[in-house]
Amino acid sequence: MSKMDQLDREQLERIDRESLIELILVLQQQYGAQQELVQQLQQQVAVQQELIQKLQDQLAKDSHNSGKPPSSDGPKKGRRKSLRRSGQRLRGGQRGHKGRTLMQVAEPDHVIVHALADCPHCQTDLRAEAVTRQEKRQVFDVPPARIEVTEHQAEVKQCPGCGASVKGEFPSHVTQPTQYGLRLKAFACYLYSQQFIPFARIRELLTALYGDAPSEPVILASVYRLAKRTQRSLAQIRQQLIAAPVVHFDESGMRVVERLQWLHVASTEKLTQYHVHAKRGHIGMRAGGVLPHFKGVALHDYWRSYFKFSDCQHSLCNVHHLRDLNFIIEQYDQAWAKKMKRLLCDIKDEVASTSTRHTTLPPDRLAYYEAEYDALIAEGFADNPAPPKPKRKPIGRPKQSPPKNLLDRLHKHKAGVLAFMFDFRIPFDNNLVERDVRMIKVQQKISGCFRTEDGAHIFCALRSYISTARKHGFNAIDAIYNAFLGQPFIPDNIQA
Repeated sequence: MSKMDQLDREQLERIDRESLIELILVLQQQYGAQQELVQQLQQQVAVQQELIQKLQDQLAKDSHNSGKPPSSDGPKKGRRKSLRRSGQRLRGGQRGHKGRTLMQVAEPDHVIVHALADCPHCQTDLRAEAVTRQEKRQVFDVPPARIEVTEHQAEVKQCPGCGASVKGEFPSHVTQPTQYGLRLKAFACYLYSQQFIPFARIRELLTALYGDAPSEPVILASVYRLAKRTQRSLAQIRQQLIAAPVVHFDESGMRVVERLQWLHVASTEKLTQYHVHAKRGHIGMRAGGVLPHFKGVALHDYWRSYFKFSDCQHSLCNVHHLRDLNFIIEQYDQAWAKKMKRLLCDIKDEVASTSTRHTTLPPDRLAYYEAEYDALIAEGFADNPAPPKPKRKPIGRPKQSPPKNLLDRLHKHKAGVLAFMFDFRIPFDNNLVERDVRMIKVQQKISGCFRTEDGAHIFCALRSYISTARKHGFNAIDAIYNAFLGQPFIPDNIQA
């Protein structure tokens, strides 16, 4: 091989080697870019999966597995599964329930005798025959309604002693030449505050019943007057709630002057207090005047503002926990949640079956249930470890999964969750106050909102008075009528 051929070959090999190195460098850069792209795509998929899970969780929530109201269930409403355990209570009347039917009275208001003149078979005249027996049937009905007009006449006389013209005194509630009576005004106030009928429809109903009705301004003035007459009762209700051993608390949104405000409710089996405030949290709660001075057991849902009141003990509604556990079971299929739901229901059943002579479960049963509870919490934490700590300190609380959030709550507030088995005065759920809240929600469904803040406060005052009177077994219309007379119903000064 000549020198020229060898030189050309070496030069060609050097050029190939440099091209190969250059190609390798290019491929390494492309590989690094692809790896970076894969990492970005993986992060994007993780974010999208988290978003998809969040949206799926939102779609899956309804009244049986969250705090959403039944009215929001939509087409699924008829397919809701009750939280009540199957076979616990059969349909219809329960054993021991006393039935009620319409019974004949001994002295009816009117008697109509249907005489028998002749035999329907042979047409024999029976008018002279003695009656062997009577078959009675009674019809219960209301008489035709009409307004009664009572005229009050005050005598005017000339005093022979001093020569002055003197006049007899009219009753304090008779102030005008013509006016509607207190009983009719009480009925109108009852239709407004208990049946939630708007003023225009109250007039329509009263006119249909009696042929006449007060104007809307007269009904409104009656409502305001009634609210003033019930102030002593409301003050007594507040003081008795403060002194009660266990009080239920809840809050719910309500529309006032086209803005969202908050209805706060405190209640027991015998007492109810409503008040409305612009704030949902502890500022609005303080405005009711009960929680700042309350030292008993406050039963409520897991709304953090309640825990700002440290002078009282706190118990949590376990129906909310059952709903949340339903959500974890359905969306995340975690075994600990199924066991925890079964455990809470088992404790509830044992408390219900324990003799009323006891105020708590036996110590061995308390220890057993506490151990079971702690074991399930530990099992849940094992299935849901805490998320890794971020490199930078996050703003606010770190994000966690719904199962982990529920576990943290059940672990931190164990005493509040299980309070009902240590003290039988504490119910398993917060249904009592939710029933009281439901009445206001019905009013909102009918009327939509309150057009003035004064109207909202007045309505809450009337509902507090009427609800408490009804819980004591009093007729609502009579309680309103007595308040107009200056003798409002005042609950007995006993612990409720």
